[in-house]
Amino acid sequence: MSDTHLPRFGRQLPEALLSGLRGADLILHAGDLTELFVLDQLAQVAPVEAVYGNVDGVGVLLALPAKRILHADGKRIGLVHGHGQAGSTPLRAQRAFAGEQLDAIVFGHSHNPYCRMVGGVLVFNPGSPTDRRREPRPSFGLLRVGPAVEGEIIHL
Repeated sequence: MSDTHLPRFGRQLPEALLSGLRGADLILHAGDLTELFVLDQLAQVAPVEAVYGNVDGVGVLLALPAKRILHADGKRIGLVHGHGQAGSTPLRAQRAFAGEQLDAIVFGHSHNPYCRMVGGVLVFNPGSPTDRRREPRPSFGLLRVGPAVEGEIIHL
C-alpha cells in the first residue's frame, strides 16, 4: 500500500483494507504514512516494511529509509515512494534502483494504481486506500511471490 495520509483521512485505516490484508506474510508501505501510528496499526495484521514519502512528518523521516530492497522467497523487491521532479512516477521509481537486479519495484506517490512488467521487472503502484484522488475508488495491492512476482490491484 501507499499514501495513507493519516490522520488527514482519519485515525484508523479502513476496515476493508485491514480485512484484505489478513493472511499476508508481509505488508509493504511505499510512503506518505504521515505519522508512525499507521505502522502500528498494520503490524497488528502482519510484519511491515516501509519507506518515507514526500509529505511524511519528521518522526517518519527519522525512522524510515527513502528506499530499500526486500527479499521474499528468493525474489528481490525494491520499495520507494517515487516522488521527485523529472519524468513520470513509474520512471522515477525505476531510476531509484538503476543498476540493481530486481524482480519487482513497489512505489506510490501518484495515488494511481499501476501494474506493468517493464524489462522483466514488475513495476507496481497499489494506489491509495484512503485518498483516491482522480481514481474511481481507493485501492491497495497484493503481490504474490512464486516463480515470478505477480501483482493485483484490489479496489475498496
